[in-house]
Amino acid sequence: MTTLTQTNFDTLKLFRRGKVRDVYELGDKLLIVASDRISAFDVVMPNPIPYKGEVLTRISKFWFDQTRSICPNHYLTMTTAEYPAECKPFLEDLEGRSMLVQKTEPLPVECIVRGYITGSGWTEYQRSKSVCGISLPDGLRESDKLPEPIFTPSTKAEVGHDENISFEKVVSMLGKKLADALRDHSIAIYKHAAAYAEKKGIIIADTKFEFGLRDGNLILIDEALTPDSSRFWPQDKYEPGKGQPSFDKQFLRDYLLSIKWNKTPPAPELPEEIIERTSEKYRDALRLLTGETIGR
Repeated sequence: MTTLTQTNFDTLKLFRRGKVRDVYELGDKLLIVASDRISAFDVVMPNPIPYKGEVLTRISKFWFDQTRSICPNHYLTMTTAEYPAECKPFLEDLEGRSMLVQKTEPLPVECIVRGYITGSGWTEYQRSKSVCGISLPDGLRESDKLPEPIFTPSTKAEVGHDENISFEKVVSMLGKKLADALRDHSIAIYKHAAAYAEKKGIIIADTKFEFGLRDGNLILIDEALTPDSSRFWPQDKYEPGKGQPSFDKQFLRDYLLSIKWNKTPPAPELPEEIIERTSEKYRDALRLLTGETIGR
């Protein structure tokens, strides 16, 4: 088993290096490579999580295939034999953890859909009985399912934390037609995925989407409904009124909170047990959703 912390494809043009993904430019296409890096509280940890990049790539491909009829997406292929010739020297590193996608003009909005009241939404609800300006019923408990999923967008911050914004702000940024389309597509994709995942024993509590424009058309981009961009809860352990166990990196966040790390760099070295359990949770999500197993 090998992990990939950072790519160094010196003959390819690096387009962007994110917290987890390294993106290379190939004309009108992009090559997205999911590393095994993991971030928490917007800080990248010093230890990679085995198989994480492969899990993220496989789950995203699964959802891109599942939701294409709801909204077009940027996915082209993750079959490395179909990659352009300039990628050939790097196929060993690209296998299983990369995808070739269409290049789009990304929109400056994180499209967050919440189906359950948790995280920062729960904190805000306790103060104001609302989330991002959306009024919610009285008497909700932590982790309760909402009457209907809500769209709570945020800005996309290059550095630091994203900032929650109102839907009206999205309208002022992008116009009503495009803002409506972002909201409606985000909620429709979430509802479809949540209904599917529930049959597989996973509750998708919330998720984050990104969209771009290509030839004037709205396209789902980046990743889709992964343990990095969503909260996944095991259905058989769901118990509202408290925080939930999860298949995502909340396990890592809980560990970091338990050791009272101050959430500023440098991040602490992670114990082997935390690395292994986090990897296991990611692989469990892949297995339950898609039936695929890796690293067993």
